[in-house]
Amino acid sequence: MSAPSEVRLNRGVHARLVPERQSVKNHPVRARSCHQGANAMHRNQPPDDSTSADSRSPEAQLIERRTLLLGATAALAASGLSTQASAAPLPPDLSAALAKFRATIPSHFDRDYVDNAVIPFFLGSIFAGERPIIPMIDLALTKQDAIPWDFWGMLYEEWKPTPSDGVTVFLEGLENRGANNLRKRIYFTGVTPDLYVPKYQAKVVAFFDALLDPKHADKPFMRHYLDYFWDIYWDLHLGVKADAIPPQVRAIGEAFNTVLAFRNPLQEIVYENYMTVRALRPFLAKWIDGRLEDIANGRVSDPDKTIAYYWLRNAGDGKYFAKKDVVFECFHNFVALSQWGNSIFGIMTRLNRNGGDQAVRAAFQKTMSGDFDNASGAPYTPLELLVMELFRTISPNGGSISAITDTRASSFYGGSPFAQFGVPYERHSYMNSPHTETSFDSRLWKEPERFDPQRYLSVPTSAQIDEAKCKQIGLPRCPFDITTLSVSDGRKTDITNSGFGTVFAVSEGKPAPVCDYAGFAPFGFGYRRCPGEQLTIDVFADFLRKVWRDKIVFHNLNQPRPGRVPVGPGAVIDDDIGFSRPA
Repeated sequence: MSAPSEVRLNRGVHARLVPERQSVKNHPVRARSCHQGANAMHRNQPPDDSTSADSRSPEAQLIERRTLLLGATAALAASGLSTQASAAPLPPDLSAALAKFRATIPSHFDRDYVDNAVIPFFLGSIFAGERPIIPMIDLALTKQDAIPWDFWGMLYEEWKPTPSDGVTVFLEGLENRGANNLRKRIYFTGVTPDLYVPKYQAKVVAFFDALLDPKHADKPFMRHYLDYFWDIYWDLHLGVKADAIPPQVRAIGEAFNTVLAFRNPLQEIVYENYMTVRALRPFLAKWIDGRLEDIANGRVSDPDKTIAYYWLRNAGDGKYFAKKDVVFECFHNFVALSQWGNSIFGIMTRLNRNGGDQAVRAAFQKTMSGDFDNASGAPYTPLELLVMELFRTISPNGGSISAITDTRASSFYGGSPFAQFGVPYERHSYMNSPHTETSFDSRLWKEPERFDPQRYLSVPTSAQIDEAKCKQIGLPRCPFDITTLSVSDGRKTDITNSGFGTVFAVSEGKPAPVCDYAGFAPFGFGYRRCPGEQLTIDVFADFLRKVWRDKIVFHNLNQPRPGRVPVGPGAVIDDDIGFSRPA
């Protein structure tokens, strides 16, 4: 494939791939008028013949004043989002601010996009959460629908959560996952460590062989990586690659990742790619469903070398992992695996011979010069330790996002004004439990800034967090009951959990734990921890094996105008690093 220097999903590509989409109407953008707030306020005012103020209690007067203020505020905010004239003029500063906001919305933007993506983006809030000391996030900070509201239009046709069309474990609260985090355990059956070498490794090695072929030397690497990424993505999930991947499927993947990277819905590149995702999603869902039928009926070679095979085999009665959910997970993993791009760029930057990180380069040299695949009785091999420390310091996923609710519904204030007065533009709020800051917390590590792969040998694994350990650290019992689920696909593998809720596998009686310590935060915490963690560590271990074996060197290209490339959520980089190999 060619490697253009800019994001390629422009209007021309969109028109060729989605000819059936109607053209966007050119009209001024108008948010819906909101009169419910004013009406509600009027209904709460006392009639003319009501009891006089002098005869009412101070508490009644206070409650009435609060109700009036809340109603007036809601009505004012609602009418401000409308372009229709208000009965009472807004204060100059608010009017000017609203006019300035309306002027930033391009007139050709689709009305539904403005209502469901642009406005929620600016009304939503994401707050900084605390750094955990124990690797858990309280259940009050829920994963249920925990994604900024403006993203829903890329996931569902109705611009809002529609479980009847499938769900993902990443957006389900623990209370909706089945007993003992069942949905997470079923997901994990497809990515347990015992599967990697016999089922997935050959695909990953072939991917890196193609990616780092000599013909690609001394060229911008990340644009080239993104061209090849969808081959390994769909090969791992469904056993499909190369020309068997339709152009529409490649296009929606790149469009989705472009939106994640550029993020601001007022940008033209975000709008075009967002609408591309919406236009192509039905095609993608139908295509995935067909490939799942092929896997289930043995119409693909080596179906047991796909992640979806294990999801289908371990879904049980389908209540917590129906086929539609398998389709949705194959699509939603665009988010999870998009972080591979950010990670590979972070590693290249640190290994760069032109100003890379000397401590990382030295640790790489030391690790790869030894017996890097021999754990010698430790929980992790030296190469796994190196990859773990790279992920701690790169931290491609900056935090675990949770949905939070307005507590005024249960307070003396009464209900939220948005609910009480029926204002359609509700402010959605989220809390972000930080990964990067927690991984560098001096309360958790003696020298958090030092690059030290050996640090994980002195902190607990998930196999060690049992009842006795929980009591040792001062807890009366394990926060999560330790339970086991045996897989249903013929392997001798069980899915269990630590006392903190962290899910891990036991294969042939041997645990394959993860580092269950808050200071290792790149993959999240406890029951919410990313189930693809160990697959990702295995993939990047193979990347480093390839770099070492072929003596690959990363270096700056010093281009006058490097292309801007989206490599992960919130990450758009100058594509100015390439690689060289000895002749």
